[in-house]
Amino acid sequence: MNTKFLSDKSLKEIIRNFTPNWFTLNMGTGIAFLTLHNINANIFDTQLLLGKSLWLIDIFFFVLFFTLLLARMFLYPETIMLMFKHPVQSMFLGAVPMALVPILEGFAIFGPSLFGNNSLNIALYLWWIDAFLAVCVGWLLPYLMFSVQKNHKLENMSAVWLLPIVASEVTASAGGMLAPYFANPIAEAILMVSYILWAFSVPLAFSVLVILFLRLVAHKLPDKAMAVTSWLTLGPLGTGALGLLLLGHAAEKVLIGTNLENIATFLSNFGLIAGLLLWGYGLWWYVMAWIITLKFFKDGLPFNMGWWGFTFPVGVFTAATLQLWQATGYDIFKYFSIVLSIQLAIFWILVFTKTLKGMWSGYLFHAPCLSPETGLPKPEEECKKFSKK
Repeated sequence: MNTKFLSDKSLKEIIRNFTPNWFTLNMGTGIAFLTLHNINANIFDTQLLLGKSLWLIDIFFFVLFFTLLLARMFLYPETIMLMFKHPVQSMFLGAVPMALVPILEGFAIFGPSLFGNNSLNIALYLWWIDAFLAVCVGWLLPYLMFSVQKNHKLENMSAVWLLPIVASEVTASAGGMLAPYFANPIAEAILMVSYILWAFSVPLAFSVLVILFLRLVAHKLPDKAMAVTSWLTLGPLGTGALGLLLLGHAAEKVLIGTNLENIATFLSNFGLIAGLLLWGYGLWWYVMAWIITLKFFKDGLPFNMGWWGFTFPVGVFTAATLQLWQATGYDIFKYFSIVLSIQLAIFWILVFTKTLKGMWSGYLFHAPCLSPETGLPKPEEECKKFSKK
């Protein structure tokens, strides 16, 4: 481990080695403050300053990370091609639009009390930008997997394949939350686009989960450095359930007085039953993720930025559980959502603390695509090829 302090590390070196997996910090922190808000508003009926504070902190880190990513693109454009070709690091580009979702939701939830009603318009603009980014990574990354990326074998496959795919359904769930804040035709447009984004993502994510199950059966558990990826399976299932529940709830409000008014009740009922089915599927992976994690903890689990996988998937599964309690009134969902919230809080504190320590020491600023041991062309060779083009 490099014990050199960040203050001794060159800024150019940090920029050159900045990777998109840093945006998973935003995903984890974002779902943490959203969970705080949801639990307080729906169960304890209190307002916490901590939620707003975490939202502002999340905005700071997102701006910082986005600036570093842009700086890498402009200062070291030859390394971007290496990142695109890397079979694991490139998948984390899907974290960029997912990191933006909690921030834009925060503008709708916390923004009006801090910045006035214009914060809702900011949330809307950011949502459209996020939808565009999610669709782009949802097409671009699979195409790169099909065409230029190497080392994609069944035994090397992990749940990180889900990251660029799941981005669209995360945006869809945000659309279900945002739509009731606006009047038609804007609200109806958000609702329709959100359903398309949900379909753009969830069926494909299901196919990846099937392949992942086959990979685990055929090639057993992955290396301990990738153990945390077992939690990523909760992402598409928790978000898929949450999206249908929120969109169904929004449809009952948004579609009243429109040509689609007659299907509003159907969409609400469909959201409940389909959301419940997806939640049940997610429960299987939740228990399995615990079993796999406990097995690896005995062998020692090295810290890396992948540990943020302990947070966002659990957070969206928590949100879906809370929505099911609101929809059904069954207290089992209420109590389970509290348990999940406590788990999320513990994981977030642990991972955030370790991340700050790794950020300060500088050892977390490391781009795998720039390392010769990745099996990809050496950086200097690839840079020459890039410059010739």
